[in-house]
Amino acid sequence: MPVFESVFESTAERQPLRPVVSAAALGGGEGSGGRGLLPVLPALGEVLPEGGLRRGTAVSVGGADLGLLLALAAGVRESDGGWAAAVGLPELGLAAAAGYGLDLRRLLVADDPGPHWAEVVSVLAGAVELIMLRPDGPVVPKLAARLAAVLRRSGCVLLVAGPWPGAGLRLGVRSARWFGLGDGHGRLTGRQVEVVAEGRGSAVRGHTARLWLPDEHGAVRAVGEPAGAAGGTGTFSGIGTAGAVGVGETEEDVASGAAGTGLERMAVV
Repeated sequence: MPVFESVFESTAERQPLRPVVSAAALGGGEGSGGRGLLPVLPALGEVLPEGGLRRGTAVSVGGADLGLLLALAAGVRESDGGWAAAVGLPELGLAAAAGYGLDLRRLLVADDPGPHWAEVVSVLAGAVELIMLRPDGPVVPKLAARLAAVLRRSGCVLLVAGPWPGAGLRLGVRSARWFGLGDGHGRLTGRQVEVVAEGRGSAVRGHTARLWLPDEHGAVRAVGEPAGAAGGTGTFSGIGTAGAVGVGETEEDVASGAAGTGLERMAVV
């Protein structure tokens, strides 16, 4: 079994993990309204059917888009506990995570749990409010059902990079375009995406939104919304760029003079 450790090394400055509580205690039952939701960034609240992530559920992030995964997880710092975990994501950039708004002092990392990933998720679900996961291979429905029971008991939200059997909500990036690169030169200054959310119940018809993920200041906001209006996450210190620029894509430099935007300290994830 892997050893869990906080990415913040000083034990003196670590925050206590949350106690194990049931989804009902968190207000996750039917008719509980916002009490059963984990907060998300305002721009993502517009695309989610309930305006947040339902506690005790699994959410599938199609295409394993790390930028969308981190943006969805960033709202956990606004909850009472604020603890999150990343399992099976060795390429996750910590600078990018901090840039989107995650508190690294409250982030547990299990880079390579191997075939034990399900056991790792079961243990962490009772201690953190949100888990980002990439499973070690395809997930059979029987295993997904067992972990769904664990999530319901604990009230933890599971964000899965990829497909997940029985996921109540599925999100993905339908199209994406990076800005800032010229003809083989330049500096990435932002990414525009079309995010689609679909699933069961109120999400069955699908919700879409065009977002900056992120913009030149590191904020996640709706395209057309003035910079700074979304509140943002502060100065962005990293962009997840794995697979971001496809072969043959044309980039447009819409932000000349990118120096001073905080992107000089980019993190490749």
